[in-house]
Amino acid sequence: MTTTRVAIAQTAPVLFDVNRSLERVAEWSKRASQQDAKLVLFPEAMIAAYPKGSLFGSYVGGRTQEGRELYRRYYESACEMPGPVTDQLSKIARENSIAIVIGIIERDGGTLYCTVAHFDETGRYLGRRRKLMPTGAERLTWGFGDLSDLRAYDTDAGRVASVICWENYMPLLRAATYGLNPQIYCAPTLDERECWIASMRHIAIEGRCFVLSACQALMHRDIPEGVADHFVDAASDDWICRGRSCIIDPFGNFLAEPLLDAEGLLTADLDMDQITRGKFDFDVTGHYARPDLFQLHLDTRAQKSVVYGAPS
Repeated sequence: MTTTRVAIAQTAPVLFDVNRSLERVAEWSKRASQQDAKLVLFPEAMIAAYPKGSLFGSYVGGRTQEGRELYRRYYESACEMPGPVTDQLSKIARENSIAIVIGIIERDGGTLYCTVAHFDETGRYLGRRRKLMPTGAERLTWGFGDLSDLRAYDTDAGRVASVICWENYMPLLRAATYGLNPQIYCAPTLDERECWIASMRHIAIEGRCFVLSACQALMHRDIPEGVADHFVDAASDDWICRGRSCIIDPFGNFLAEPLLDAEGLLTADLDMDQITRGKFDFDVTGHYARPDLFQLHLDTRAQKSVVYGAPS
């Protein structure tokens, strides 16, 4: 039996503060390493804010100056990739000998992207994936990704891929990800609902892979001074995001039950042979597919609005 231990850090960033958020990442990575985990998954937008409940001063047909200023602050807490922040994350991974998968708000030109970054246990920055489809009001602040960065990465923990939040509701993207043959399917999210867990269990069964779902645990009192007026009003002890992170095996069973209304480190030992046992009777992009009847074709080119040079 081949086993590997993985972890989820159910926590939250220090909103709009990159350096203090990195300190939290270092702390939780160390805790995961001390429990012999080979991989730790952090939630969506761990660096350095998912401003849930913020209106950004926007309404149909207009924006306020206060909302533009909040966006400026959000932009300043985002990071270029690769760059100083990925260098720091590489150092954290290397010092703790642990692979890290983490949600980051990425800055590229004047646009922000909801992104996931991958690092192996040696600290090597493997690459990033931008969220394809920002959900609802997320489109106020985030741009759209493409498929040029659709990858799975080999680490000591196993072969790892990531799909962000409600991208997991896109059947074609799931199929594209299954085609990469991931052993560990990471789903960083802000979806705290009970029904989200049903989707995670379905994906584990459908993909015959281990699913790690990491959600933030964030309270209203954690909103920094100076920006609270931009958020939906609530009591100090109210939860903005309640968690429900979990770890699921290829047959849909919980290896770590959903954790609610608390920060915490979830760990589980993965029996990697369960993947092969599961694919005996169901391999969604292999023997259970019907390519003679339907196929998925991907455009993996980088989608650029301005292309310099002669067309290829």
